[in-house]
Parts: sequence; C-alpha cells; structure tokens
Amino acid sequence: MGKTAFEKIWDAHRVSEIGDGTDLILIDRILLHERTGGVALKSLHASGRPVNDPAQVFATMDHIVDTLPGRSDNTLMPTGRDFILATREASKEAGISLFDLNDRRQGIVHVISPELGIILPGATLVCPDSHTCSQGALGGLAWGIGSSEAEHALATSTLRVNKPKTMRITIDGELAPGVTAKDLALYIVSEISSSGAVGHMIEYAGSAVTSLDVEARLTLCNMATELGAFSAFIAPDEKVFAYLKGRDYAPKGDDWTAALEQWKTIFTDADASFDKDVTLSGNDVPPMVSWGTSPQQSMPVTDDVPLYSEVSSRDSRDSYDRAIAYMDLEPGEPLRSFSIDAAFIGSCTNSRLSDLRRAADILIGQKVAPHVKAICVPGSTSVKALAEAEGLDKIFLDAGFEWRESGCSMCFFAGGESFGAEERVITSTNRNFESRQGPKTRSHLASPETVAMSAIMGHIADARMLAGKESR
Repeated sequence: MGKTAFEKIWDAHRVSEIGDGTDLILIDRILLHERTGGVALKSLHASGRPVNDPAQVFATMDHIVDTLPGRSDNTLMPTGRDFILATREASKEAGISLFDLNDRRQGIVHVISPELGIILPGATLVCPDSHTCSQGALGGLAWGIGSSEAEHALATSTLRVNKPKTMRITIDGELAPGVTAKDLALYIVSEISSSGAVGHMIEYAGSAVTSLDVEARLTLCNMATELGAFSAFIAPDEKVFAYLKGRDYAPKGDDWTAALEQWKTIFTDADASFDKDVTLSGNDVPPMVSWGTSPQQSMPVTDDVPLYSEVSSRDSRDSYDRAIAYMDLEPGEPLRSFSIDAAFIGSCTNSRLSDLRRAADILIGQKVAPHVKAICVPGSTSVKALAEAEGLDKIFLDAGFEWRESGCSMCFFAGGESFGAEERVITSTNRNFESRQGPKTRSHLASPETVAMSAIMGHIADARMLAGKESR
C-alpha cells in the first residue's frame, strides 16, 4: 500500500520508535517569538545546555510589540519591555537569528517564515504557537508546541511526538468570484465542527485547493487548528517552487536543483489510505462570517442568525445560548442588520500583500462609516514596505483606516491594546472566542473584503455589493 505525503515526511524524520505510537522526530527548524521564546532560551541557558543547531533557529518580535507608529521597546503591555529585552539578550547569547523591531525581516512569525523561505517542502518546523500549521501550505510538516517542548527541541533538535491519524479534506469544483480562502476555511469548520479533526493530520486536496495561490493556501492551513487538527498540509507544486525560489533561506544554485528534485517526490500515492476522508464542493462555498464565539459558529453573510434547531448537530444548547447572549444577537434576524463598532484587517491569517490588495480594491474611493474604528496591520515589515510602494497605504488612510507597523497587534489583546467592552468588531483574524480581542469584545470573523465592506457600510456587509469592481 502507498503512503501519504505526511507519512513520507514523518518516516524520513523518525530518529527512533519509542513505542505506543510515539516517535522521536528530527526537527529541522525552530521558530520563536518574544512572548515565549525568551523564556525557553533563558531556561535552556540556565540549565547549562547550548542550542544544538543555532543556524536552524529563528526568533522574531511579533506577539507583544506595539504596532503604533514610532513604537519602541516600551509597550502598552506593562511587562512587554521585559519580554522584548529578554528575547533580544537570549537570542544573542544563543547565536540564533533574531528579526528585531528595526529589521526589514521582522513580522508575524507565520508570515515571515514563508516569505523568507525558512519553511521548506518536506521540512519539519515547530514554534510555540498554535497557528504554526499555516506553514504546511508550502508542503512542510509544521506544528505548534509548548515552551517546555521548545526548550527540548532547542537542546536536541528532536521531539517526542505521538503520531497523529490522517485525514484528507478534498474540495473539488471552483470557488465563486468574491469567495476567498478565508471563506473556505470558515465553511469547512462550520461543516465538520471545531473538533472534527482532533488527533488528525489534515491534507487538503482537490481542484479548489490546487487552484489557490500560495498566500491563500497559507490562510486555509492557518485555520486547521480551529478544527482541532495536529496540523495541515498541502502537497507542494510548481506554485510553491516558484514562490520559494530566491527567498533568503531557500537553497541556492546546485542545492536548489537537488532540493527541487527531492521536493517533487512529496505527494500522496494514489493507493494511500487515510483514517478519515471528507469531501466538499467548492461551488457551495459563499462569503462567510462567524456569528458566535467559536469559528464553527459561522454562516453565509447573507443568512439570518440561526435558530438552535439549525445548528443543533454541532452546538449544544448551552453553547448556543451562551454565544447568542454574549454576542447580543436575535435569532432569525439578518446578520447584516447588526451595526459594527470596529473593523480589523491583520493577523497571521489575513495580513499578507494579497489580502491588503483585495481589501484596498474595496476601499478605493470609499470612506469608513463615521462611527467605525478601522485598523490595518500588515503581517510583516516587508509586506508593509511592498504595500506602501504600491500606494495601498494611501488607499487605507484615505478611506479612514489606521495604517500600522507589523505585528500580531489586536488579533488578541495580550499586547496590551484591545477593542472596547461589548464593541462589535468585524475582523480578519482566526478566533472569535469570548474576550479574544478585548474584555467582552464581540468578534465576527470574515475575509479582508468583508471587513472592508462592513467598515464602509457601518454594519456587517457582503463585499459583492460592489459588483463589477475588478479584483487584483
């Protein structure tokens, strides 16, 4: 019987079998950020153990740093400066690469790793962040870990890992105009639930997936953790190879030729089997928006707030009632009738150049509603510079958006900045949990286009209202 692409990568990185389904896996690259990376590095140093392979470890400042113009080591988060200084000092002591605040390579960890070629097809990569699964979009095996696991990986370049089961999600057909990878991700989690992939490694397949560009694939894989998955993966193809060629940390010269030959073997054999198979149609996917306090509580933007009977197959009565009360919704009312207080474009889900371009297309010649606070945070310093070179910043600013420095920012308020209590926010982020973007803040997940259109209208809106506008 053939093997899945995941099994090929796993087998190539298995150092030894420990037993009971647990293997010791070789880790090729480790990513750190200032929220947890400094802690792991300091702890390792205190134990007297060096980083095993400093050349394969990379750290960035993204989680706690401010995104306001003119930012410094001093942050809105009272203890943020301590985290920044500790990470800077520990990175220097360990001899690892640090993308500091003034570095052109700085940015959200899951944005900069692909754009720098740190993640590569067939490579294993870990980071103390649950959305590390994003990077499986380039054909690597990338997953989130805890701080203690990060310390072990730093010291040994290995990790003990329970091998997950396999799951293939096939999406055939085509996404309709105005439907994005973010809509697809929300549609999938609404269909199979936030626990639908627990204990599984997902492979996304099908014509609707292979037609996505690399940045869209990163968005799709980013939200695999919202399905409870171990991680996600898309087989690398010519789009991925073209994307990676010439990147800072991608192979060069003869090494590139050799790597490309190996990468082309990373695919699932025709006779391989999966523990679970799910098939969906891309033609069925509409623009989506979340209504509740879990990503699975999402629906078409044109629909009404669901009755319990319509979602009882995946929501308990208690979770449904709690979500309705927290979000201050009325079942049966059109979701588009609800006014918003704020709009946010950013996060590791939707802050890449293509995301900003599409949102800018909606905003050209438009103005944000007077009562809406609108913020755009590019995913990296490089994305910000490229966007400014194209004049996208002017479009956002002219429309009434704030234009920020790169970072995680208001995806979650650990950085000290948040939206207000009971404010309704339309957001391109990946989680709408209670108080995720601020104490008692009500977050609705959506694509950058939906966020932009909603900001203009002052309420949750369908971006397809601007029919006839060409998409970049």
